[in-house]
Amino acid sequence: MKSEQVPGGTPVAEMSYTEASSELDAIVEFFEQREVDVDQLVARLARATAIAEELDRRVRLTRAQVEELVPKLQSVASESDAGDYEHLEGGAYDVGDDLAGEDGFSEDD
Repeated sequence: MKSEQVPGGTPVAEMSYTEASSELDAIVEFFEQREVDVDQLVARLARATAIAEELDRRVRLTRAQVEELVPKLQSVASESDAGDYEHLEGGAYDVGDDLAGEDGFSEDD
């Protein structure tokens, strides 16, 4: 089922994730607390299905975007980190290098 509008509701595709999730929670709570007639049951179940499918679609899309972006971020971070330490030999890093003057000693020494 696509993101269809169930009578009386905002089109699911126009809702924020939080709004849709809250409405789905309210529908579930409604079912748990009341006896509903058949017409309400079908309408609310259809709405819940539309919302659940849309939320699932959004989660899958977001997951794909994150899986695409994380390696790019890691690559940028690795390149940045490597550039910060290019002046070091043997991979050792001394925090004092950043704080000390050219002679290796701070001005206070």
